[in-house]
Amino acid sequence: MKSLTEYLTYNVKGRRGFVNITSDVRKLVLKSKVQEGLCLVNAMHITASVFINDNESGLHHDYEKWLESLAPHEPVDQYEHNNTGEDNADAHLKRQIMGREVVVAITAGKLDFGPWEQIFYGEFDGQRPKRVLVKIIGE
Repeated sequence: MKSLTEYLTYNVKGRRGFVNITSDVRKLVLKSKVQEGLCLVNAMHITASVFINDNESGLHHDYEKWLESLAPHEPVDQYEHNNTGEDNADAHLKRQIMGREVVVAITAGKLDFGPWEQIFYGEFDGQRPKRVLVKIIGE
């Protein structure tokens, strides 16, 4: 069995944003030389997410609007968590909705996606570097 573990770092300039990381993950699949296996992609911070969906700007705008309606950033005093001196309770909730990780099959040495699927890093409390774990295992 082959395996590869790598850490990618992203630094979203704003408080929130979505980054298409598909090409970064594809490069690691090639580096791993795994032909048949699994690829785990995991946001390693509790205010960030990894998810799979379409790379369409309207959809990303809709996510932003929808997430903000579910867990608005302001007023920050609406959240107990922010009594600790933080102002990112909404980011924790948004991460919970969008998910922590994805697993993608590797078939014939490539990520085995459905139509339009791509991998995204979702940031909900940015402006600093955060890591994403990529772990690939297989034959």
